[in-house]
Amino acid sequence: MRKIAIYGKGGIGKSTTTQNTVAALAEMGKRVMVVGCDPKADSTRLLMGGLAQQTVLDTLREEGEDVDLRDILKSGFGDTLCTESGGPEPGVGCAGRGIITSINLLEQLGAYEDSQDLDYVFYDVLGDVVCGGFAMPIREGKAQEIYIVCSGEMMAMYAANNICKGIVKFAEAGGVRLGGLICNSRNTDNERELIMELADRLGTQMIHFVPRNNDVQRAEIQKKTVIEWNPSCTQADEYRALAHSIAENKMFVIPKPLRISELENLLIQYGLAA
Repeated sequence: MRKIAIYGKGGIGKSTTTQNTVAALAEMGKRVMVVGCDPKADSTRLLMGGLAQQTVLDTLREEGEDVDLRDILKSGFGDTLCTESGGPEPGVGCAGRGIITSINLLEQLGAYEDSQDLDYVFYDVLGDVVCGGFAMPIREGKAQEIYIVCSGEMMAMYAANNICKGIVKFAEAGGVRLGGLICNSRNTDNERELIMELADRLGTQMIHFVPRNNDVQRAEIQKKTVIEWNPSCTQADEYRALAHSIAENKMFVIPKPLRISELENLLIQYGLAA
């Protein structure tokens, strides 16, 4: 069983990319569990047909400690297993603690045991926060592989670099490694070349370039992944290619984060800064 965490700047399309990739893996016959680690609880929405899944924290608040695995783990597209950590009531408590509570509860209830016959576990983690509970997949070795969703925008690259610093900090203790960058295109100038260069500077790879395509939004309106909505469209093939690249990936590294000046020079080099 491979345990994978997807990180990236808030709003970069991380959850959409994760769910579409998971749908492609499910289409390949893989058994996948998705653990949503965002208080918004939208990490499994497309796999669940838009249903607002009851979160782990909501379930604990309503039912107390007497919880069964079936109460928090639901079946989605392609027999994927879906759960949402959730968060505290607005203005109360730390959302990061919800991730810690959820993952510990899943372990206690046997979600990761051989009886589940899992090939992959995906953690979809909030934004670029690599502290507290949001760092748990890195800090405590819950995930062995990290993929960072980014684009050719400065702040997306900054976030990717910042996440790499977190990976370095916990790499030796937890054994976590970076599997590569996923470029979720924003159609910026020289974007493919820029992210390939960034990946090279970090000591990793751009594992796939996902082109911008409105079919992603069309599928989301229908509350589906692209593969479920229109399996014959070109964007579905892009997510299949990404899933195959992850499935076949053998390059796992401790990254080499850049200094801010190096990031800025990289942007200048590719004509994206004044």
